[in-house]
Amino acid sequence: QVQLVESGGGSVQAGDSLRLSCAASGRTLSSYIMGWFRRAPRKEREFIASITWSGGLTVYADSVKGRVTISRDNANNTVILQMNSLKPADTAVYFCAARRLWRNEYGYWGQGTQVTVSS
Repeated sequence: QVQLVESGGGSVQAGDSLRLSCAASGRTLSSYIMGWFRRAPRKEREFIASITWSGGLTVYADSVKGRVTISRDNANNTVILQMNSLKPADTAVYFCAARRLWRNEYGYWGQGTQVTVSS
């Protein structure tokens, strides 16, 4: 079992930055991929970014590329999502997730953290 707890959400103005954190516990994460997703009102869940725990290989959605950086803090078992130049369209609940390298689907999810961007 992997437990994930997100933090760092809040209400900001367009153009501001936010740093979301995902604290992971429960297992050794070297064989996991960590991902960030979001769900905006009346929309389906959307992939944002992912990073392999071992090696730090990253993938980004085109919708956020250039504005978002995903990283990991191995010492603290934390995954960070740095978001810059936020737009009202970024308003959503942001979720952290984890999956094994050899699995296609994310099996572990956090409870989510709300990000609200006003114009």
